[in-house]
Amino acid sequence: MTTTSPPLDLPAIGWREWISLPDIGLTGIKAKIDTGARSSALHAFDVEHFKRENSNFVRFKVHPYQNNNVDTITAEAELLDIRNVRNSGGQSQSRPVIRTNVRLGKQLWPIELTLTNRDVMGFRMLLGRQAVRRRFLVDSGRSYLQSSKRTRSFKPSENRKHENSHSI
Repeated sequence: MTTTSPPLDLPAIGWREWISLPDIGLTGIKAKIDTGARSSALHAFDVEHFKRENSNFVRFKVHPYQNNNVDTITAEAELLDIRNVRNSGGQSQSRPVIRTNVRLGKQLWPIELTLTNRDVMGFRMLLGRQAVRRRFLVDSGRSYLQSSKRTRSFKPSENRKHENSHSI
């Protein structure tokens, strides 16, 4: 079996980073880089399925900040799939999957993202190994190598309803 080593010139990221999900209006959300998780996951609740022009969509709410259930955004995205995913407790869950762009450091690229309630988890976002492979090397002993601690913010748009916002 032949394996291909990643190029050594890949930028390093820490075990946690601030990322942006510009398509759904999140300009700063703290993500755990989880190479043990195949897929990426975003904290979402009140997930509603609907059709628009013969395509399947989901509308969902997000509490983007840890320990904060006040700031909420509502976002919509085309539904890519419904997949069975094993959660951290080993239980299989059926989750909606969307495709959205993620920004980390100077890079912007599309990822598949599962939507699940992560209220009891330490991070509202997991960036899994499929999202970071061949883009970054992970330094598990460091944090925020491609980002800095930011003022938390999100932006409303036509497709998102900004329910409660204030500077934190």
